[in-house]
Amino acid sequence: MNSQCFFDPVWPVLYEDNHLLALYKPAGLLVQGDRTEALSLLGLAKVWLKERYHKKGEAFLGLVHRLDRPVAGAMLFCRTSKAAGRISEQFRCGKTRKHYLAIVAGSPAMSSGRLVDHIERLENRSSRIVPAPTPSSQEARLSYVVLSATSSCSLVDIHLETGRHHQIRVQMSHLGHPILGDLRYGAPAPLPQKQIALLAKELTLNHPITKEELTISSPLPRAWPWPPGQPVRQGPPWGWKELEALIPSSLIRPFQEARIKL
Repeated sequence: MNSQCFFDPVWPVLYEDNHLLALYKPAGLLVQGDRTEALSLLGLAKVWLKERYHKKGEAFLGLVHRLDRPVAGAMLFCRTSKAAGRISEQFRCGKTRKHYLAIVAGSPAMSSGRLVDHIERLENRSSRIVPAPTPSSQEARLSYVVLSATSSCSLVDIHLETGRHHQIRVQMSHLGHPILGDLRYGAPAPLPQKQIALLAKELTLNHPITKEELTISSPLPRAWPWPPGQPVRQGPPWGWKELEALIPSSLIRPFQEARIKL
C-alpha cells in the first residue's frame, strides 16, 4: 500500500511514523464503534495496519480525541501506549491547538470574537448552553474569525480552546449562526449526505517522542461548498459513502465477522 493513502489513493494518510497515525475522517463515519457495530475509522485503521505490516494479531491503536460523526477532517491516533499517554496529557492540559473551518448561516455581527459559555450534555445525545454554571455543566471556550461572507452565509475559522460535546455546533448556534446542515442545532436544511459544514482543519501538538511541534492538516474535501456555487472539485470525498465503496471487501470482511468491539 502507498504510504500516502489509506485503502485508496483518494483517501489520504495525513501523517505516519512508528508512534502516530493521522488520517482524514470523512463525514458520516464513526471515529469509534458503538452499539450498532457500524464500521469506524479506528476499526478500519486497525485492519489497515494489520494488513500493511503483516501483523499476526490485532494492531494497537490508541484513541486520544474524537470528532462528531457528521464532521470531516484530521483525526490522530497513537500507535503505542507511551505515545497515547503523552498525547492524551497534552489534550488534558490544553497544550494542543485545534483549528476548524465552518460555514455558518448568516454573518456574525462581530467579525471576530471569543465565546465563553457553560454547556450541559443531555440524555438525548445533544448539548445545550445554560445561563449559569450547574453541577453538570462544563465551561466551553473558543475564538473565531470570519474569513469571508456572502449575503446568506459565512466561512469562519475557529480555534477550539476546550473540547466539550458538540461544542462548536452548540456555541455557533447559540450565537445565532448554526452550521450549515446541522439540523440538530438549528440549520434550516440538510446537506446531501447529512454531513455538516464543519471541518477539523488543523491539529498542532508536540511529538510524543521527539518533542518537536507537529501540525497535522486536512485538505478541503471534494464538494466543500465554499465559495457558494463553486464547490471544491479536488481532494478526498466529503462523505463516507463514497469512500466505503472503495475499500476492498476482503479486508473488511474479517472485521465485520469478528465484530471487533472498540
